[in-house]
Amino acid sequence: MRHSRTTFAAGIAVVGLILSACGSASVASPSAAPLPDYEPGTSMARIAAAGRIRVGINYNQPGFGVRSIDGKYSGFDVEVAKIIAGALGLTADNITWVESPPDAREDLIQNATVDLVAATYTINDTSKERVTFAGPYYIAGQQLMVKSDNGVIKSQVDLKANPYQKVCAVAGSSTAAQIMSELADPSQLLTLNSNDQCVNALRSDQAQVVTSDSLVLQGLVSASDKAFKLVGEQFSYGIGIKKGDVKFCNFINVALKNNAVDYTKAWADNAGTADGAPQATLPPAAACV
Repeated sequence: MRHSRTTFAAGIAVVGLILSACGSASVASPSAAPLPDYEPGTSMARIAAAGRIRVGINYNQPGFGVRSIDGKYSGFDVEVAKIIAGALGLTADNITWVESPPDAREDLIQNATVDLVAATYTINDTSKERVTFAGPYYIAGQQLMVKSDNGVIKSQVDLKANPYQKVCAVAGSSTAAQIMSELADPSQLLTLNSNDQCVNALRSDQAQVVTSDSLVLQGLVSASDKAFKLVGEQFSYGIGIKKGDVKFCNFINVALKNNAVDYTKAWADNAGTADGAPQATLPPAAACV
């Protein structure tokens, strides 16, 4: 029998209370919640019944998603996926990890190769045409700075389409790690020891783009006598799922909200260890569409 909307919402609330109570559990392997009676036909019911969830991640992005030589997975996005799996009654052992490079994410979701993608997946209008985003689960205070006469790069979406536009970031910084998923190839990134060195690289055309904290870049733009400008919005990362799957989207948002302690620890133990990395607070979720 199909449950009513009220029963379904109440079920989520009960799961949320249970998850909140065990929110201080180890992030490395979150405890699975008791298996709820999900509404038939939903992604939650299908995944819970299968006893396995397929998650797309990066394999080579330090701090966010890495597959080690011994086949183990680590990173902030990996831990966020474990939180979602736990809310579905699954443990880390019930997750099938799938490498999800930027140019394949939409296809992996649309072809049902994965149930979700958590891979520094930037929420933008182009991707929203093909997938639904839960979250955002992280907003990076990061933007792009270019020369004022650069008409090629208007946002991070343009980086992949223009691989000859070199991007400079401070070596070992969280911004350097976060920009990788937006690039056509790792060789497009130039890492130097400071933002000042990146500015010099921009002036001398060694790089065409500098990425850093938006407040830092605003100061550099103000001091440039109109030589530089900011482009694009702050990076906002979401969980990519099948287009129009609003119920699954809402479920993910509730699961993350009810596990704020695990979320904060996941950041602190992974991407939060990079030089200059801020503390992470789960942003308010956007409406699921």
